[in-house]
Amino acid sequence: MAARVARDIPHGAYVNLGIGQPTLVADHLDADAGVVLHTENGMLNMGRAAVGDEVDADLVNAGKIPVVEPPGAAYFHSADSFAMMRGSHLDVCVLGAFQVSAGGDIANWHTGAPDAIPAVGGAMDLAIGAKQVFVMMTLFAKDGTPKLVPDCTYPLTGVACVSRVYTDLAVFEVGGDEVVVVDVFGTTYDELSARLDVPLRRG
Repeated sequence: MAARVARDIPHGAYVNLGIGQPTLVADHLDADAGVVLHTENGMLNMGRAAVGDEVDADLVNAGKIPVVEPPGAAYFHSADSFAMMRGSHLDVCVLGAFQVSAGGDIANWHTGAPDAIPAVGGAMDLAIGAKQVFVMMTLFAKDGTPKLVPDCTYPLTGVACVSRVYTDLAVFEVGGDEVVVVDVFGTTYDELSARLDVPLRRG
């Protein structure tokens, strides 16, 4: 999924990668793509995950994963970082989610489960502030229920903000009257139509 997302990030874009799976996108970006990664804990031009002797415990992304420092990296206060997020200075953000609706709503901070720990972090700011919101998630939950739904049943993070959903089985465009199936992996369009409760159209 991370490699597929990386393919769709425009050349020269300013991008925030959310905590969890989205951070893996950094490892698949072409060094010549000119993509500038932003992390909400205060770094611009963040690099890929650090390995071996590259690891510096003081140089981490928002998920506390050690990263490398490319030439031109800059550091700043988290208040400045959130101003960048809220001020529409980011071209793309990539978020994880519990649910995404056909209309582009996203729910990614609380499931309502008794043992769940609510943690919205900067997701609300990113969802409303980025020019495009991509979501990375599995298409089905552990109990087999779809996570791409007609309407979210979990508390919303953002409304009508998601444009693309990248899953383990397919890539979708959302936010219109129909959900467009852009790519499929290890399944078929007909199988997806049978398992999802949203109207699908071939891309």
